[in-house]
Amino acid sequence: MNGSTQVEILIVEDNPHDLEMTMRGLQKARIVNSIHVARDGEEALDFIFCTGPHAHRRTEDQPRVILLDIKLPKVDGLEVLARLKADPRTATIPVVMLTSSQEQSDLVSSYQQGVNSYIVKPVNFENFVQAVADLGMYWMLLNQPPATSI
Repeated sequence: MNGSTQVEILIVEDNPHDLEMTMRGLQKARIVNSIHVARDGEEALDFIFCTGPHAHRRTEDQPRVILLDIKLPKVDGLEVLARLKADPRTATIPVVMLTSSQEQSDLVSSYQQGVNSYIVKPVNFENFVQAVADLGMYWMLLNQPPATSI
């Protein structure tokens, strides 16, 4: 990735089927520009904090929104969320939990850690694609983020 490539959406998802449906939803909304996929929590943290294989990135080039699953290998989504919200450089990045978990404890923990939205993935394919399309439209076109001062 060169310095002029801005990632607008970071998708953190380990399930290939859910990732495909998420991408279809974003395509349906015509939001396919500048998407990066991390397949586990450790890869997501490396990307966000510009470490490991992503050390070449600039910390100023943060995604406009992060779609984060809870149940992830290596580092789970709640830990990723906690680290993001604890760091002033990344605390204002909107994070949407896009998860299969309907556990009340996951919902409560997510909001306690500072998640911006919690969405349970619909089981039905068409509903899932539409939910992601609506999600993309809101966070990329309607939401007004604060100016970054990193």
